[in-house]
Amino acid sequence: MTEKILEPVAVVTGAAGDIGFAIASRLAATHQIAAVDIDGDAAAATVKRLQQSGAKALAIQCDLTNPEDLAHMAETAMRPGPVNVLINNAGAASALSLHSMTAENLSHDLSLNLAAALNCFKALEDALIESRSGNVVNIASVNGLGTFGHPAYSAAKAGLIHATKAIAVEYGKYGVRANAVAPGTVKTQAWKAREADNPGVFDEALAWYPYKLLPEPEDIAATVAFLTSQAARCITGICIPVDSGLTAGSTALPRTFTQSSDFDGT
Repeated sequence: MTEKILEPVAVVTGAAGDIGFAIASRLAATHQIAAVDIDGDAAAATVKRLQQSGAKALAIQCDLTNPEDLAHMAETAMRPGPVNVLINNAGAASALSLHSMTAENLSHDLSLNLAAALNCFKALEDALIESRSGNVVNIASVNGLGTFGHPAYSAAKAGLIHATKAIAVEYGKYGVRANAVAPGTVKTQAWKAREADNPGVFDEALAWYPYKLLPEPEDIAATVAFLTSQAARCITGICIPVDSGLTAGSTALPRTFTQSSDFDGT
C-alpha cells in the first residue's frame, strides 16, 4: 500500500492583515495554509476567503506573546501535514518618538516584533528541521535599516534582521533557510483609510521615495514566494528591502536637477 504524501503546511502569522492575506494567498498554490492571528474571527474570515479560491487552510487564534498559545499553535499547525515554511509577519508599532516612548511601549514592541518571531520559530524548530527544506521568512521593515521614527519598533525590527542571519548560520546544516523582507510604506487598507482623511497622503509619502510607486501587499507576497521557492535555493541570511529605493537614499533632500546648468560639477 502506497503511503499518502501529505501536502506541506505554511504557517503565516498576522494572516488576517492585508500583507498576511496576500502572502497566504500566494503560498496557497504550493502549501496548505495555517492562518495565525490574535483575532480568531478575523483568522476564520481569512480562511474562508482562501477556501473560496480553492486553497486548503485552517485558522488558528494565537497570542504570539503567550507561550501556551504558541505551543497550541504549533501542535495545531502540524496536524494537516509537515510544516516547512514559517512566515513571521505579525507586528505593530507604538510610540512614534524616543521622547514619547514609555517602558510599556518598549516592552510591547520588543515582545511582539522580535521575541514573538523567535519564539514562533522555536515552537516550530523541530518540524522545520525534520522537513529538510525548512524556510523562514521574517517580515522586518525599513525601520530596521534606518531611522524613520518608532524607535522601539525599529530596534525590534533591526534585531529581527540579525536573528534572521543567526537562524541562517546555525540551521543551514539542517537544510533550513532564513531570510527577511523589509517593506517600506505599503498601500494597505490602513493607509488607504488615511487617504480618505488626507487625499494627499500617498503623494506626501512618495516624496521620500526615489521610485515613484509604492508597493501593494501583493509585492511583499511575491518577494516571500520567491524566497521560499527553489529559485532561491541558495539564498539565505539576507534582507531584501521592498521599499521603492528608500533605503538607497531619499530624494526628499535636494531639488531635482532639471537642466545641465543646475549642476556645476563641484
